Parts: sequence; structure tokens; C-alpha cells
Amino acid sequence: MRLPVGVFDSGLGGLSVAARILTTLPKERIVYFADNAHVPYGERPLEDIQEFALGITGFLISKGAKAVVMACNMSSAVALDIARESYPDLPILGMIEPGAKAAVAVSDGAPVGVLATSGTVKSGAYQKFIADLNPHLHVVQQACPRFVPLVESGKSESEEAEAAAHDYVSALLREGCKTIILGCTHYPFLRRAIESAAGPGITIVDPAEELALALQNILTERSIASDKLTAPHEFYTSGDTDDFATFGGAFLGRRIDTVEKATWGVDLGKRLASAVTTNDVNGDIN
Repeated sequence: MRLPVGVFDSGLGGLSVAARILTTLPKERIVYFADNAHVPYGERPLEDIQEFALGITGFLISKGAKAVVMACNMSSAVALDIARESYPDLPILGMIEPGAKAAVAVSDGAPVGVLATSGTVKSGAYQKFIADLNPHLHVVQQACPRFVPLVESGKSESEEAEAAAHDYVSALLREGCKTIILGCTHYPFLRRAIESAAGPGITIVDPAEELALALQNILTERSIASDKLTAPHEFYTSGDTDDFATFGGAFLGRRIDTVEKATWGVDLGKRLASAVTTNDVNGDIN
């Protein structure tokens, strides 16, 4: 019951999902991995994303994760089914299904827009899942290559972010979209700019909200929901630990005192081992 929930993304974006999980399930402990060495995932070959996602899933399981959340739409699109086959007894959740279900529920038959990375758009994952739920619903996808670099560089509230949001959202509005899915976990950090560009009458769907509820249900059904937070949350990155601590705390909405370095090919990937602490600062992250 008191084992952690593993959460991962290509970078800081998945902290929007982690924050939602901690709000919905405040007694759960999180082990978070940010693959900053490979961010952004959006322009990479799908085969690479699949390899990254499976390697990170294994790493989180080695840290005792009782469930794994792929807080990355790209990973969810190309690696979720394979991960579930590889670890059939472990609950593994992705972002596509909860986002699609929420959008279909509120769309009222109007076209649904998807803001996503180029890779997620190419995968067609949202189109496929929404078609399974409602084959008559029109889906309009918009790749947003400028969004992730803006978030990772701390420019979510900049004029540049507003300009990018206007460009991408306008394309969806021209197609009559009344519902817009934030199809990347970095995008909730741009929500103010996106809502401003969308204007009134447009519903913004953040899949993290539905995912947190789905996780809650699974943990409860399996009788593995924690009844008490007994240890600090853990944070790992394949990139710079200081940068992650600085920006990550702001994105998570709480202080991150300790970040550990995990190196591909040493700590995760083909040669799995224990991560090496590079920022040994004590502090409970509750």
C-alpha cells in the first residue's frame, strides 16, 4: 500500500500530472523521472520514444513503483500497450484514453481540437481513440513545436508564448472546434495563453484531471491505495539536477529539495542499476 506511484515524462511537463495526482491522492508517494537528456520527444522517431518509455518504466519498477503513469502523450501513444504486455500485473496508465473520453463527453457533437507535439499528431492516437468512442466526431489536430521549448525554458507567461498559442489555437477555431484537448503534459503550463487565444465558449480539456481519478479508482479497487504518506517523494532526471530542482519546484507547486541523476546505459536502459545522488539536500517533500 505504501509503495510509490511512478510518474515520468520527457521533462518538466509531467509535473502537471504529478501535481494533479498529489491533489487527488495526497497520501500517495510519487517517484518522478524526467528524461531531460532527450527532451523534447515530439520530433524524435517513434521507435526511440518506445525504447525510452520502456526503459523508464523498468527504472520506476526497480524503485518499487506499484503503478506507473506515462505522463507523456508520445509515450502513451507508442509504448503503453507494449509496457502493459511486459508487466501484466502492474497498473500502467497513459494520457490518451482519459483525455479522449473527457473530450467526447463534453463535445456535444462539435469538432474536437487536439494541441499536441508533432510526434503525437503523426501517431494519430487521439483520432483513433476518439473514433472508437464516437466515429461521427470530427477531430482536428494541431502540432505545436514551439510549446515545449517555451515551457522548458521558463517562458510560459511570455509574449512569445501568447503569440504561439494564438497561432495554434486559431487553426482549430477556424475548423469550428468547441473543445480543445491539451495533448501534451507541458501544455497545462501554457493554459492561460491558450484560454486567452481560445476565448469564451471553448472547453479546455486537461487529461491529467481524468487520469488522476482513474488512478484513484485502480488503486482503490486493488486495495493498494496508501493510507498515509510515510516518506518523501523522489525525483530523478537524466539531465541537469539543479535546473530540474529550480524549474520543477515552480511547476509542481511545491519545493523540490533533492533531485537525483539517472544516466542512460548505467542507471536505466540496457544496464539497470541504482541512481546516483548528485544533489544530496535533505528535506521532506510533502
